[in-house]
Amino acid sequence: MTVVIDRLGPGRPRHPEKQHRPDTPILRKPEWLRVRAPGSAGYSATRDIVKTHGLVTVCEEAACPNIGECWTQSHATMMIMGEVCTRACAFCNVTTGKPQPLDPTEPARVADAVAKMGLKHVVITSVDRDDLDDGGAAHFAEVVRAIRAAAPGTTIEILTPDFLRKPAEAAALVIDARPDVFNHNLETVPRLYLSIRPGARYYHSLRLLERVKERDPQQFTKSGLMVGLGEAKEEVMQVMDDMRSAGVDFLTIGQYLQPTRKHAAVDRFVTPEEFKAYEEIARAKGFLMVSASPLTRSSHHAGEDFAKLQAARRAREAAA
Repeated sequence: MTVVIDRLGPGRPRHPEKQHRPDTPILRKPEWLRVRAPGSAGYSATRDIVKTHGLVTVCEEAACPNIGECWTQSHATMMIMGEVCTRACAFCNVTTGKPQPLDPTEPARVADAVAKMGLKHVVITSVDRDDLDDGGAAHFAEVVRAIRAAAPGTTIEILTPDFLRKPAEAAALVIDARPDVFNHNLETVPRLYLSIRPGARYYHSLRLLERVKERDPQQFTKSGLMVGLGEAKEEVMQVMDDMRSAGVDFLTIGQYLQPTRKHAAVDRFVTPEEFKAYEEIARAKGFLMVSASPLTRSSHHAGEDFAKLQAARRAREAAA
C-alpha cells in the first residue's frame, strides 16, 4: 500500500543528499523484469485504506515493482516512524533528511488498518531513525503489540533497521515483542558496503540476526540480498554461509533496480537461470526457505512464504 503525496513540496528534489553524485546510466530492463502498471479495483481499495488512515508504505516510497500485484491482493508493507530516513544508502529511494518526531497514534492506526483489511499476514518496516536514543525500537515493539490486540489472528513480520550504535536493550525490546518473523536485510556483500550501504556495518547486521536466535530460538529470522551491483557469485555464497552461521532461516535474493540516475548503477541484470542456481545452492546450505528471482523483494508473497516456512520447520523437526 502507498500514499501518493508530494511531501517535499513543489520544486524540491526528492533526494537532495544525492544531488552531488554524477548521473549514472539507467540500463534498459530485460523482458523478465517488465511488470504491468497498477490499476485494478483491488489496488484502488488498498490505496484508499492507506490514505484514510494516514499511513506510509514502503511499496511506493521504495518504488517497488510488485506494487500492482500486491495491492490488488490487499498485501502491503507498512512503513512506520515516518517517510524520512537518517541514512543515505546509494540504492534506496526513500527520502533522506531530518525526520519528524514519532507519532504516538501510529501504532493504533496501523493496527486498525490491518484489522479492517483482514490481513492474515502483515509486514511492518521502517526508515532508519539514528536520531532516536533507541533507534525506534520501543515504537516498533508498540506497533507489534497493537496489531496483536486488534488482529490476533494476523501473523506479523517485521523488517527492522540495524539499531547501530544503540544500547543492546533496544533490539531486545523488538525481539521480546515476539513477531512471527524478524527480518533484517544484509542487502549486499561486505566488499560493497562502503559504496552501497555506507551508514551500516556488515558484521553488526549479521550479529543482530544472530542475537534474535540467541534470545528467542523459535522466532523465525530472515534476511535479503540484492544482486546486480557488481558482486561475485563467490561473495554471495559466502554471505549465505555467514547467514547460516547466524541461524538465519529464510533468504531472499532479488535484482537491484536503479530508482534514478543519482542512485547506484545496475552493473548487470542477473538472469532467471542464475537466480534458480542461487536458490538451489541456498537450499543445499540449509535454509528453511529461499525466494530467489529477479522480482523477489523482502515482502513479496510474504504470507504464502510464511506458511511454507512453518511447514518446512515442522518437516525438519519430524525428520530429526
